[in-house]
Amino acid sequence: MSDYFQINFPRQSVAVTNSTVGSLLVDTNDVSGKIALTVAEAASDRKAGDILLLRVADVSYLADYFVVVTGYSRVQVRAIADAIAEKVEQEWQRRPLRVEGKSEANWVVQDYGEVIVHIMLPHEREFYDLEAFWGHAERIEFPTSFDGGGKPHD
Repeated sequence: MSDYFQINFPRQSVAVTNSTVGSLLVDTNDVSGKIALTVAEAASDRKAGDILLLRVADVSYLADYFVVVTGYSRVQVRAIADAIAEKVEQEWQRRPLRVEGKSEANWVVQDYGEVIVHIMLPHEREFYDLEAFWGHAERIEFPTSFDGGGKPHD
């Protein structure tokens, strides 16, 4: 089954920055893509690491985008989750339909319908490896200040 997806859904890495480049990668009519970028920006503001947007619309009915980020402590995971909720509500007047894992803060999931956010500690991110599980989805890497000051990856 995985061979089928690898052939028909090639991996594609595209760098996104906080500037107008990000808006160029998302269709102007793609509201879910813009929400995903808003989520990534909010996570970056709270120093989240390894920010990755997965465009899963073509391979799943669950959502249009997954946003996967790393927080390096439970306190930071909660802070990232709060910052995302605040920014999405402020810019899009949307609250998550459901939030799971915030009390434990190992892996917080925020469900905005067409965008699902995963905020994980490094151990959980490595163990569950969502990037590999959804490897057939288009990858959009969002550079953080730790990755080189918001410069696109080659």
